[in-house]
Amino acid sequence: MPEAVTRDGRTPARSQELIASLGPLLLTWLPRQRWFAGKGRPVNGFTVVSATELLPPGAVPRLLHVLVRAEQSSPTGPTADCYQLLVGVRRTLPPSLAPALIGRPERGPLRGATVYDALYDPRLADVLLEALRMRARVGELRFERTGATEIPSGLVPRVLGAEQSNSSLVYGDTFILKLFRRIVPGTHPDLELPLALATEGCRRVPPPAAWFCADVGARGTAVDEGTASARREGALVLGVLQPFLKSADDGWELALDSLARGGPFTPQAHALGRATAEVHGALARALPPVSLGRAQIEALSRSMANRLDTTARAVPALRPYADGLRTAFEALGELGTGQLSWTAQRVHGDLHLGQCLRAPDGEWSLIDFEGEPARPLAERRLPQPTVRDVAGMLRSFDYAARQYRPWSPDWADDCRAAYCTGYAEVSGRDPRHEPVLLRAYETDKAVYEVLYEARHRPDWLPVPLAAVARLATPSLPRP
Repeated sequence: MPEAVTRDGRTPARSQELIASLGPLLLTWLPRQRWFAGKGRPVNGFTVVSATELLPPGAVPRLLHVLVRAEQSSPTGPTADCYQLLVGVRRTLPPSLAPALIGRPERGPLRGATVYDALYDPRLADVLLEALRMRARVGELRFERTGATEIPSGLVPRVLGAEQSNSSLVYGDTFILKLFRRIVPGTHPDLELPLALATEGCRRVPPPAAWFCADVGARGTAVDEGTASARREGALVLGVLQPFLKSADDGWELALDSLARGGPFTPQAHALGRATAEVHGALARALPPVSLGRAQIEALSRSMANRLDTTARAVPALRPYADGLRTAFEALGELGTGQLSWTAQRVHGDLHLGQCLRAPDGEWSLIDFEGEPARPLAERRLPQPTVRDVAGMLRSFDYAARQYRPWSPDWADDCRAAYCTGYAEVSGRDPRHEPVLLRAYETDKAVYEVLYEARHRPDWLPVPLAAVARLATPSLPRP
């Protein structure tokens, strides 16, 4: 790499010259990525947080790991998000890698080269697995593994097609490496919770085999404003390697197949409810639960109402239902004035059918414990009533049912009932016996979905709006 980035990962002032090469390209490439969080807002500039050459000098192609800070404007003021990029550098790009093209810098240290998303290059993707296998340290990047799982070399990598808020590499149908794209300081729940569940022997969640972090700020080299927090809370988690459940079926696809065939999904929903309760039980044993009293319940009610107000300002289609939806949160706040209290614990945080995999023997596994990426990391790590995960799954049944017309609510209602029954059989608590709490969380989830669909998938906006219309009328609750 030119002088802008040194082999040991240190980033002297001249590393900012990388922006001369990458900045103009990222202005157009970054907003097109599904995982870019700042859609709809202009990017004002970039700052390099860290940059590390992962291959020896003279290697062709070259592999550059970059944490870049994207500065944007918003109605409430300037914002900045840090993103993880793996940049391949070649003189020319072979046709097989054409879809990975980022661009051709016209100035700066990469002038004259071709840069691209290195995850699509098997030669460069293999570098990451080898670093994890060998517990490598390259500059500020630290690759770790548990030692409990053997990681063989030579596994052929491929990018998983279904991309959401992150990117995933599958190695030889043996491991899957989830790379976090939007990087925030603090303990990452998608590593923290599976590690905790592994200590409890919970077989419902694939245990982490390895992970890698950036010790940003350890030598005062980073320029990100979150560096001080990262130094206090530990390294920035960049990716987690877990076993790849090759023969497992995605819960979302299974549900759609059931709908297409006109068959029941209630046995699967019932088993999934049991699996969810088992994971909740293991989390409660691994990480101590807490009690939510009056102050916490009232604060929860206010935060839900505030999210409703924010979303109604951003999505005009939600405004006619805002008053009716607010009654769900007011009812929750009124419960806080009594003597009721709830137990809160660590939960999945973003549970839906797409986060569930069913093995050929019918056993369900839960994956992706990151929580809702749009919410702050500190909020995602807060203990919550377990009904939050239940509400997420109930909304997912509704989403699946609405993929076919004419829509019949019976399929979703049957799945909801079977799921809650299965959950109650393991946990001893039926979520339907707490209707105020369940309605509040389901309403909060639907409001979140409205904002997400309006920003990312406008064609899907009618799905959560239909739920909003139902939830805004408390006299017509679902079972």
